[in-house]
Amino acid sequence: MAIRVLIILAAVFLVGAFAIAVLAPPGAPLGLLLYRFDRGLLNMAQAGVQRHLAPWIWDRLIVPVLVRPAWLVPACLGVIFAGGALTLAGSRSSRAPRRRG
Repeated sequence: MAIRVLIILAAVFLVGAFAIAVLAPPGAPLGLLLYRFDRGLLNMAQAGVQRHLAPWIWDRLIVPVLVRPAWLVPACLGVIFAGGALTLAGSRSSRAPRRRG
């Protein structure tokens, strides 16, 4: 069951990355698309992260992701989920007993 969920998530994120790469302006950063989606979203996220977590998380982790191309984040998540599905499938097949026929 977990393998199927990971495969579906991988497919959704990889298709989403392809759609963003095709439909968005070439090389558009993630921050620009989020700003176009909702103008106050980045300000609220920055205030929340800096107030409730730590200011360095926004500066050192989130800002570098926001300046990357928008398709890169869903593509990376899709590859991670696909790798997780392959890892679970490989561990399942190594545990299964072999039948003699």
